[in-house]
Amino acid sequence: MLDQIAKYRQVVMLADGTRILIRPLTHDDKNALIALFEPLGPEDLNLMRSDVKNRELVASWVDNLDYKKTLPLVAVSNDRIVGDTTLHFRGGPERHIADLRIFLAKEFRRRGLGSAMLRAGIDVARKCGLRQIYAESLAEQVTPIKAFQQLGFELHTTFPDFYLMPDGAAHDVVVLILRLGTKREEF
Repeated sequence: MLDQIAKYRQVVMLADGTRILIRPLTHDDKNALIALFEPLGPEDLNLMRSDVKNRELVASWVDNLDYKKTLPLVAVSNDRIVGDTTLHFRGGPERHIADLRIFLAKEFRRRGLGSAMLRAGIDVARKCGLRQIYAESLAEQVTPIKAFQQLGFELHTTFPDFYLMPDGAAHDVVVLILRLGTKREEF
């Protein structure tokens, strides 16, 4: 199955005519992935789980690609990575679930690319046999939450003051879940 996923390709056309290729991240993408995160300002960096300004850390993600643990899909425009969505596979009794994360270059936001990348992530999750996708968002990020919900994600809970920013401000976080299959009957 992972061989098929490694060959995954989808071309999407944004409303302005820009063509985007969505495909899995490869070892050849190291510099392009580093370049995706280089222009980030504090508002984006505050929301990142990792220090994406650390070139060695980002390079290690490419050097240590393991599609069985994390499957990154990238959006490519004119040989430039402009977006990244990743499925982080869980294990054990949660092996049917993946955490989905998404990031877009600033100039590609609010153009339909985020929804296209989410659809690609959902498609790949189905092909991997997953049953649920889990996502988090700041509660005040209404546009991304609506994009998730339009694709079938349900808002399950809100964690008050869950993210603590460097300036000490706390923000509520919502959890969204997409069920990919039917709920198994209990016996």
